[in-house]
Amino acid sequence: MNTAGSPTLSINVFPVEKIRKDFPILALKLKGHSLIYFDNASTTQKPKVVIDAVKKYYEEENANIHRGVHHLSAAVTLAYEKARGTIGKFINAGKEEEVIITKGTTESINLVASSFGKKFISAGDEIIVSEMEHHSNILPWQLLCEEKGAVLKVIPINEKGELILDSYKKLIGPRTKLIAVTHVSNTLGTINPVKEMIAIARGAGEIAVLIDGAQAAPHLQVDVQDLDCDFYCFSSHKLYGPSGVGVLYGKEKWLNAMPPYQAGGGTIKKVTFAKTIYADLPLKFEAGTPPIEGGIGLGVAIRYLEGIGISRIATCEQELLNYATAKLQKIEGLRIIGTSSTKASVLSFVIEGLHPLDIGTILDQVGIAVRTGHHCTQPLMEHFGIPGTVRASFSFYNTFEEIDKLEEGLKKAVRMLS
Repeated sequence: MNTAGSPTLSINVFPVEKIRKDFPILALKLKGHSLIYFDNASTTQKPKVVIDAVKKYYEEENANIHRGVHHLSAAVTLAYEKARGTIGKFINAGKEEEVIITKGTTESINLVASSFGKKFISAGDEIIVSEMEHHSNILPWQLLCEEKGAVLKVIPINEKGELILDSYKKLIGPRTKLIAVTHVSNTLGTINPVKEMIAIARGAGEIAVLIDGAQAAPHLQVDVQDLDCDFYCFSSHKLYGPSGVGVLYGKEKWLNAMPPYQAGGGTIKKVTFAKTIYADLPLKFEAGTPPIEGGIGLGVAIRYLEGIGISRIATCEQELLNYATAKLQKIEGLRIIGTSSTKASVLSFVIEGLHPLDIGTILDQVGIAVRTGHHCTQPLMEHFGIPGTVRASFSFYNTFEEIDKLEEGLKKAVRMLS
């Protein structure tokens, strides 16, 4: 399938053509062109095993979970809790009870901001985030600081898109209560040294550290015990699973001390008008009917990825990133935003004199899906003095040939728009 001059993925002859057949949407034709999907940082496509698992739930298993005594409820409860166990092993959680199933990364962060903030943040306390954070890891902390009279501090970045660790160390003080930082930047692709950052926080006292792993979980082997993070968040839909479901890992000591985020069915042991006794972990934080089919589907997605091998996926995607970087750097006027030597498979760029939206529109005309805009990182765009970027983000089901076509599409955009 590769065009002349395009290399072949080297990782034990990575079976990309076989893998692509697992994803029905990749056979789609758009405006006479085969779909080339480079918007994986926004959401990934779903393998047929995940689609089939969701379909099977609705056709053969549909029932609510927990407390039901009939066959369907018992069976689907078992499947849902099996998925929780799969998730826990995937990130090496110490206990399954430390895995809270949420609606996504955004809700996971808001849960911590609300519950941890209610219990542990007071006026004058400090929360640290970084300049490269997604809005979802800025806004909840801003709201908390406004409510509590706390102070939000920001770790700056350098021009390569890397956190300045010396500045980070100086920001930590006796009033620092929580640090919230992304593992991998959704815009720059930078892989942050979060293990080192957590160790620095540990040396400064009782400081909780939350890691936004939305962009890391699909690309890296995540081990929350090795990282020693207090909270870790990620989303199913970026991990080849269904939308509307995500994960909050939290250390048991924090989750037990935090009040419920939402109250309602499923979160209780006993309710009286005088007092309610809440359930043990993880149900304490899972009010109402959960995303049952999503949780089951996420478990299937994780098992699918583990069948391929996370390390093989990471190597494949690094080769794609390296190839695309070398190709696009040759395009006149193109500037890559985010040039850290340690990156995941995200390539953001601008082309001098051209608006990202216009570039994205022209690429769409030839079937190439990229993301344009500020990517929910407006402070980061302000740092680089740009309104937005074009972002191409790669998955292990992408090919070198598709990158060649991206290069051709960009050259066409330059000719048309210049």
